[in-house]
Amino acid sequence: MFYIVSYDIPDDKKRDKIAKVMLDFGTRVQYSVFECILDNKLLQKMINKLERIVSDEDSVRIYALCAKCEGVAKVFGKGEISKDKNVFIL
Repeated sequence: MFYIVSYDIPDDKKRDKIAKVMLDFGTRVQYSVFECILDNKLLQKMINKLERIVSDEDSVRIYALCAKCEGVAKVFGKGEISKDKNVFIL
């Protein structure tokens, strides 16, 4: 499944920790936005790691995009939608 993960973390050190976790699971497309192609097991692993860091004053959002939605996503300017040639979204 294709996921968009965004976060707003006021604390610099915590934000850096979140970014390091996210680099293990996806591609950074903006400063605090990642595109991830994950199966259920990897998604849960990512969530577990994030939950250990995130507190009530933080905001992390995970949006799942179905194949149809991912197929009509648009990028304007620099960049492109992340692709994994070995993964097919159904």
